[in-house]
Amino acid sequence: MTLGEGSKKRHPKVPRRHGEGGKSHLTVAQGLAALSLDALSSVAYGPEAIVLVLVAAGSGALSALLPITLVIAALLAVLVVSYRQVIAVHPDGGGAYAVAKKDLGRQVSLLAAASLIVDYVLTVAVSLAAGAASLASAFPALAGHEPAVSLIALVVITAVNLRGIADSARVLMLPMVLFVVSVLAVIVVGLFREDPVATVRTHESFPAVEALGLLLVLKAFSAGCSALTGVEAIANAVPMFRKPRVKRAQHTELLLGLLLGTLLVGLALLIHRHDVVPRGGATLLAQLTAGAFGTGWVYYAISLLVTLVLGIAANTSFGGLPVLMSLLAKDDRLPHIFALRSERPVHRWGVAALAVLAGALLLIVDADTQRLIPLYAIGVFVGFTISQIGLVRHWRTQRPDRWWTRALINSLGAVLTAVAGVVLLATKFTEGAWIVVLIVPLLMLLFSRIERYYTFVKDKLSLDATPPRPTRTRGLVIVPLGGVDAVAVSALEAAYALGDEVVVVAVFDDQAKAESMRADWARWDPGARLDIVDSPQHALVHPVIDYVEQIPLEGRPVTVLIPQVEPRHSRYRVLENQRGFLMAGLLSAHTGVIVCLLKLELDV
Repeated sequence: MTLGEGSKKRHPKVPRRHGEGGKSHLTVAQGLAALSLDALSSVAYGPEAIVLVLVAAGSGALSALLPITLVIAALLAVLVVSYRQVIAVHPDGGGAYAVAKKDLGRQVSLLAAASLIVDYVLTVAVSLAAGAASLASAFPALAGHEPAVSLIALVVITAVNLRGIADSARVLMLPMVLFVVSVLAVIVVGLFREDPVATVRTHESFPAVEALGLLLVLKAFSAGCSALTGVEAIANAVPMFRKPRVKRAQHTELLLGLLLGTLLVGLALLIHRHDVVPRGGATLLAQLTAGAFGTGWVYYAISLLVTLVLGIAANTSFGGLPVLMSLLAKDDRLPHIFALRSERPVHRWGVAALAVLAGALLLIVDADTQRLIPLYAIGVFVGFTISQIGLVRHWRTQRPDRWWTRALINSLGAVLTAVAGVVLLATKFTEGAWIVVLIVPLLMLLFSRIERYYTFVKDKLSLDATPPRPTRTRGLVIVPLGGVDAVAVSALEAAYALGDEVVVVAVFDDQAKAESMRADWARWDPGARLDIVDSPQHALVHPVIDYVEQIPLEGRPVTVLIPQVEPRHSRYRVLENQRGFLMAGLLSAHTGVIVCLLKLELDV
């Protein structure tokens, strides 16, 4: 309702559904930027993780790097094929959770959801902590301020994602393209050089402390599989894509697999060609960059770019986790508020929850990457394995043409991801992975308790038979007012539309003002009773609540209609008092009446 002449009526905005308003959804390129940076940026630490395990058997053991990387690339291909299938079978998103819910039962779906939530939160924390540490290495003045840098970056990424996933994708597009082009340039130029142009940091020797056996190879393989984290994010966020969503998401998944596989194998070839070994204070990627381009401005530019991309790789979680949380909310396993979304569309409560959880984790570990790494990647391999097993069950049940070929591929993927997950958990259990083993069951218990609550509520509200027709009763409407003005006119018109009997209550701390109100009311005579409440304590809200509490209900509905003046322009709204909202909240909490807020818009 609008106050003031010449005001134009504004039509309410209707929230768009998924698929409407294409500019708010992702293209293939935007999907790569918004949902794949976690996976793509992992080339900065995935190959190095393999090398750090292998050097325990001496520098000669690095010959196993290329075969291990090829196996990881093969597993990547299996995962890409599998998640393209997941996208087709579950176009509403959810990834491993959706697969498990459909084909593996309730408990497995809860396990998948809990594991993915843990992994997504850790992805944000690890990415920001790694980016802050890398930035502190380049700029020593920032050393010791990593938690603050991480939290500032978290606030920025959260703010961008609250505006919409497409907006975040546009922001991240350029860094993603520059990162991929830079790493490809390092690989191509480095492979064409006979010897490295330059080396950075001091050389270290690696005496063999254990034999290059099956266990060490498995440890290296599982460590290198950390480069596969983030592959599932696209399948979790299919509703974020523009129509046709399934095809765009599948194309994005395929493009991610091709880029990530090329970068991993290329870096392994380059490390093998130049016999690159770990050096103190320099990552393998930094050494390869110096070997290809020297230590000039290109080296520093690529190093800063890697730092930036590692930091903003956290955006992958902001694309995947809110959608997963919305699906859990729709299944009554999280509060229903997480299913709400804005027009863009953005699941803002999911974005906010992720930011709070990641921020708390960063503060707890003091943004120390080494304290986070043992917890990382275990959850995602649980999700990988569940999705593979679920697809095998799906193909066996549906039996489409050549279903056994698809089932064989998924079975192979399930075995490889299960082995990697078990080895990761076994080798990192005492380093902190036990926390994940504790948190995942607690999350599953939380989901179960929330689901039980919603089931109880539905049972209580359900009807065994068709209910009788509602009977109309005389309703009482109470309207708090402060004078006879345009607000009073609009409020009484609305009140008479809600009930048969209308009572106006006015609160004054000045007797003269009260008598003036009585005189004005008598001249107007709108047909409603006026009750004036004396308030010597200068309070307004609580006298109205006390008045309402003393009204005898007598089995009739009682409604309190609270007019609230709201200027059209937001810059003026702070000038209006917010007593109406406070009164509405307190009435809802302390009385059994119906509370209505009547917005009266001023054309100013």
